[in-house]
Amino acid sequence: MKIKNIVFPLLAIACFSCGNDPLPKPKAMLRLEYQTPKYSKVDVKLPFTFEKNELAEKISSIKLDGINNLSGVNINYPNMKGTIYLTYKKVNTTNLDSLLRDAQALTQKHTMKADEIESVLYENKDQNVFGMFYEVGGNAASQSQFYVTDSTKHFLTGSLYFYAKPNYDSILPAAAYLKNDIKHIMETVEWKE
Repeated sequence: MKIKNIVFPLLAIACFSCGNDPLPKPKAMLRLEYQTPKYSKVDVKLPFTFEKNELAEKISSIKLDGINNLSGVNINYPNMKGTIYLTYKKVNTTNLDSLLRDAQALTQKHTMKADEIESVLYENKDQNVFGMFYEVGGNAASQSQFYVTDSTKHFLTGSLYFYAKPNYDSILPAAAYLKNDIKHIMETVEWKE
């Protein structure tokens, strides 16, 4: 009898002592916020100028490379672990078609991993700048690419790459922020000649 007198009250307390059902924790989402961009004009030792975000490394850290008539500018964003690579090539009477094909083929290489590729035509007749902007969705290596040209002397391409394995969900905030920087670069390109 004594065991029944002890077991039943303990069992009743254990069953009815917890009044609330356990609730699963809500899924946490990483919230990344970046400062409002401030742009300043960059005059590199190439035949064009543009504006870059001051969040990127200082102008002295932009690297210039000359290889086989190609020149490039790397705009590094160390806090986002990303870089916008700009490549410049002179246009002559025979190479414009091949430059256009190469720029478009570079974007099409991402179709295996991309969910979608959206292209937007760009035209600035006042500055004589014409081109195309590509936004690549999914786990592709580059989320944004572009090319601009004046069709007679200058051809500039740009690509965004991160120093990480492409995981679209993880890099989406940084990719969206830098996509706007790339568009701003396109819109502010001015040819020197």
